[in-house]
Amino acid sequence: MDKENMNEIEKNEETEKNIVEDNNANEQLEKLQEELTDVKDRHTRLIAEFDNLKKRSAKEREGLYNSIMGDIVSSLLPVIDNLEKAAEAESKDEEYKKGIELVLKQFKDVLTANGVTEIEAVGQPFDPELHEAVSMIQDENLGEKIVAQEYRKGYMIGNKVIRHSMVIVAN
Repeated sequence: MDKENMNEIEKNEETEKNIVEDNNANEQLEKLQEELTDVKDRHTRLIAEFDNLKKRSAKEREGLYNSIMGDIVSSLLPVIDNLEKAAEAESKDEEYKKGIELVLKQFKDVLTANGVTEIEAVGQPFDPELHEAVSMIQDENLGEKIVAQEYRKGYMIGNKVIRHSMVIVAN
């Protein structure tokens, strides 16, 4: 074999070696790309799970807050009921009556500031989610299943009913 053939054989061997190395590099690149895709997918899933956890925690905190506030307010509702009765009662002392009305207003302002609202009843359609019917009457002036009177006010905090309105339903 002459020197030229030897050089060509060496070049061919080197080319083959480079091709094999390139193939190995391509395989490694493909593996790395697959790993990167997998890591990106896991990362995206973790972010989504974390976001869901934050939303769920916020919702649970709000529910817990409303539940605690509901318990506190429901224990104060009889006091408010009695203040309303005292404000409606006849009194010879107007200053005393004004004092009762001011205390009642202050109580209601505190409830409103904390998200507690009264449930509208009289003149509204009967809703078993909001109202508790204690009696029915016939009244041509009112439509069917319309609240005619309210015995006891109902209250809500957010969408949660603290106490149902006790009502009389017409027709």
